[in-house]
Amino acid sequence: MIKNIHSPVSEMLDFIAQSVSPYHTVDTVKQMLSAIDYTELNENSEWNIVPGGKYYVSRNLSSVIAFRIPCATPTAFMMAASHSDSPTFKIKDQTEMSSPGYVRLNTERYGGMICSTWLDRPLSVAGKIMVKDGENKLTTKLVRVERDLLMIPNVAIHMNRNANDGFAFKANVDMVPLLGDESAKGSFRKIIADAAEVEEDAIVSTDLFLTNRAHGTVWGANMEYVSAPRLDDLECVYTTLLGFMQAAETTAIPMCAILDNEEVGSTTKQGANSTFITDVIERISESLGLSRSQMCRMVSASFLVSADNAHAVHPNHPEFSDPTNKVYMNRGIVIKYNASQKYTTDSVSDALFSAICHKAEVPTQRYTNRADMPGGSTLGNIANTHISVNTVDIGLAQLAMHSSYETAGVADIESMIKAMTVFYSSRIQRLSDGDYELI
Repeated sequence: MIKNIHSPVSEMLDFIAQSVSPYHTVDTVKQMLSAIDYTELNENSEWNIVPGGKYYVSRNLSSVIAFRIPCATPTAFMMAASHSDSPTFKIKDQTEMSSPGYVRLNTERYGGMICSTWLDRPLSVAGKIMVKDGENKLTTKLVRVERDLLMIPNVAIHMNRNANDGFAFKANVDMVPLLGDESAKGSFRKIIADAAEVEEDAIVSTDLFLTNRAHGTVWGANMEYVSAPRLDDLECVYTTLLGFMQAAETTAIPMCAILDNEEVGSTTKQGANSTFITDVIERISESLGLSRSQMCRMVSASFLVSADNAHAVHPNHPEFSDPTNKVYMNRGIVIKYNASQKYTTDSVSDALFSAICHKAEVPTQRYTNRADMPGGSTLGNIANTHISVNTVDIGLAQLAMHSSYETAGVADIESMIKAMTVFYSSRIQRLSDGDYELI
């Protein structure tokens, strides 16, 4: 536990330390929800949803949607979406590579990481495995090796004189993790089996990733910065979840979606480009006895916050930022715009969310990419292809996005929790197309 700092920051860093893979993130979220009496639903079972009930459902063990049913007749959905995954390296199933003196692991890139930040730091392995459980049953086990296990060693400057001159890293050569010396041959599968507490020959298949072992820290002249692995996007996961859990009841159904595979395009059964959100909305409506017309009217009055971090002005390279839409850490929630709709924010969603932040007494900033530097997309525009609602793309300003160790502002954490608490405690009434009232 981090001492002598505000508790939301300390608790967020503990949350990140537990969330070493998307599977562990969702498992941690489920534990938090279960502790305050949320009921787990199964996608392949009947849902008996009642007014006043609190529920969550997971898919692939790496995405989860939580929601509450108001006691009054529901009028809309107030939704937020963030993502559980971060750039890393996936370990191939047949992984050990032996060479004179060493055993290494065969990996491939997952997402667009900054490769150099993975070098010369203690790494381990986390994810899930499928194991045989008797003659015909298969069971998923989460795996986390709780020790320093691997390292990706740099090449000495004496052997690579171009190391400081824009060196191009090859994933199959430069980014291969070292497991041990020759005596480590054949040991990796046994290490995984021991961590999962199963027999080695029971393992059928694996979804395993490298994970940075470093714990988060708070630093700066006035302790104003926080650094940790996976801040993109676990900072938004944690802060939106806390806002969701502590919000007051309205006539809207609050939903908190944490989705996997954003870093690789979201085109999976558990990603933003799946039917997960719409499936949950339809099943809620069906269980409550609503007609399709009633459901569509609710959706038309709904709102989605797409929460994924934003690029702060870099202290050494301010030229990479837009000249008039600069954002900084510790100056409030970032509302993100993009003319090509990689971010879904428009004047309507900006105005509505800004009103919520004003009500929460939280500052906001506006972000756009520099016109000649296209940025990445996020959850909002992808989810909108399945659920058509007013959507705002927001985030918290950070440095070194997609590094294995990222930096953000301490004050912004509490700002996001406050704003999302007010968001989930509000509802938006659509008076007509283009006219709205925040209630």
